[in-house]
Amino acid sequence: MKSNEGLRYRLGVASRAVAAILGGYALAAAATAMMALTLPLSRADAVLTATLLSFTVYVCAVIWVFAARTALRAWAGIGVPTLLLALGVMMWRGVA
Repeated sequence: MKSNEGLRYRLGVASRAVAAILGGYALAAAATAMMALTLPLSRADAVLTATLLSFTVYVCAVIWVFAARTALRAWAGIGVPTLLLALGVMMWRGVA
């Protein structure tokens, strides 16, 4: 029984690590795209500002993943905002 608990724990940590690395990157990229499109600055300034803020978004995503109660909640907390931002970017650009 003890090895099953250890395996579940390790898989949970591995799942959170993947969510933090890949999901955090996807969330930061989607947030960057949305900010670059919507910030009321010149195009170059909006892109630069959005890119700089993306580092903060990524760090917050990593913190969220490891602070969430369960791995499923961590994935949902990364996935839902990423999808909403991606849909917002597509709607803003007229793709959707």
